[in-house]
Amino acid sequence: MKTVLYGLMAASMFASSTATPVEAGSEDVVVEDAWARASIGVNRPGVAYMTIRNTGDEAVILTGLRTDLAMMPDIHQTSTNADGVSSMAPAGEIEIAPGESVSLEPGGLHAMLMRLQRPMAKGESFSLTLDFSDGGEIVVEVPILGIAARGPES
Repeated sequence: MKTVLYGLMAASMFASSTATPVEAGSEDVVVEDAWARASIGVNRPGVAYMTIRNTGDEAVILTGLRTDLAMMPDIHQTSTNADGVSSMAPAGEIEIAPGESVSLEPGGLHAMLMRLQRPMAKGESFSLTLDFSDGGEIVVEVPILGIAARGPES
């Protein structure tokens, strides 16, 4: 599934993977292949993944996330030190250069959904809003796959 839109008008469109970007303002941002894993109840955080592509002529800055599914959604970065120990930390703002993309994927940047308000059940979906520095936003409908899913094709 591809969700397309970005700009000052803060609207969204849900479209199939054959959709073309919609220009809204000075930048175009395309969100592709959004997916999440089912959760084990609500005591552990959920996670969501996607690719965010900037097709415009100016850099865009992803500043935050919003969803009614989690009280504390945030972009986190997984890193591994020289001893092979992995850790996660908030990534802060994410700048996406013109013509570039950022992948939120297992083992790297990802949308961490802390303080879940309900379990994430396979076969359901939830809305996730991506907020940008100029006030623009994209609303993405994220399908929830199985707990062992490894990508949107799982």
